[in-house]
Amino acid sequence: MTFRGVILGAILLLGAGCGLPDSVPVPGAEAELVLRDMLAGDGASDLKRLTGSPTRVDVRYTARGRTYDGHVYLPAGPVGAGMVMVPGASPYGREDPRLVAFARTLARARFAVLVPELPGLKELKVKASDARDLADAFSYLISRPDLTPGGRAGLGATSYAVGPAVMAALDPDVSDRMRFLLAIGGYYDLERVVTFFTTGHYKDDSKGPASWIRMDPGEYGKWVFLASYSDRLTDPADRIALKTMADRKLADAAASIDDLRTALGAEGRSVDALMTNADPDKVTSLIASLPEAARADIAALNLRGRDLGAMRARPILVHGYDDTIVPYTESVALAHALRERSPRLYLANGLSHVDFKQPGFMDVWNLYAAVNALLAERGPLFPAIRVW
Repeated sequence: MTFRGVILGAILLLGAGCGLPDSVPVPGAEAELVLRDMLAGDGASDLKRLTGSPTRVDVRYTARGRTYDGHVYLPAGPVGAGMVMVPGASPYGREDPRLVAFARTLARARFAVLVPELPGLKELKVKASDARDLADAFSYLISRPDLTPGGRAGLGATSYAVGPAVMAALDPDVSDRMRFLLAIGGYYDLERVVTFFTTGHYKDDSKGPASWIRMDPGEYGKWVFLASYSDRLTDPADRIALKTMADRKLADAAASIDDLRTALGAEGRSVDALMTNADPDKVTSLIASLPEAARADIAALNLRGRDLGAMRARPILVHGYDDTIVPYTESVALAHALRERSPRLYLANGLSHVDFKQPGFMDVWNLYAAVNALLAERGPLFPAIRVW
């Protein structure tokens, strides 16, 4: 079946079963083109054929007394809305090929996309201070009416950057002007995320009394955690050893780190004990045994227990059922915590963390609906592009 046939079939199936909302997307309309372009990455697509190529402009901007560098992706035609977009922890930073492709797709959909350079994320270090930097980026964005016509502006983040993005959306300097928040593969409870990437266990609280469910986790989250928190140790030798362990494993998952592990001191062993633990019920005590600075960082980045009631942005949450870095239940929990903001939650197979795979029949519908929700934040400024 063709892609369009999958979408049309999903619409007909849902329509026959329960009726359709007034805002149901139409096959052949812009949402389909945008989703197909996202799935195509750098490859050919109808959206690329029907729209002019976006331009990328280097910017140096100052916001609230701090100076940053970034890229702005601009559509070939009029701007419909502005958006700050950041990846999770990636050694490529703002040049991550997936982020570049996504930003270009958004620009073709008439978003002006600001991608700030956040050195910490590029160094695989996620910190609570990233929230300040994201709020600064948004502050700069909304100071540019040419990038945010009618005040239409939002913030997007993936993976571990979702936590700082949520905190940025609570910043009193920008919260009232942030229209939407796009979170892809994000988290809510960091302790549960650590439990998942170390032991493979997670809980689905929506299915009644929670018991542990297990799937094989990806190794990336574990080693990013190690890289991120290695500098929070007071012992210089342990800091170097843990960072070297993370670097080796990120470069080659099969690399041996036994020589480094045996030389660890007390602080290093506390971190290593968490990384090598396989029992989900021990994670809480192992986190409590980490050095104080590491515990403080985890607490500062954790969204669980934080008052999210001041958020004014409309949340759009997207997560893959087969995510092996952060379990999909984290976006479910985040949606529940943001329930006063009527969050839109879209879950699908075929989205492995932030990478598209081959979505199935109903997964295409869910991803399509997520794209439609994002395009709605841009406003009905322009007629939909149709291919038939």
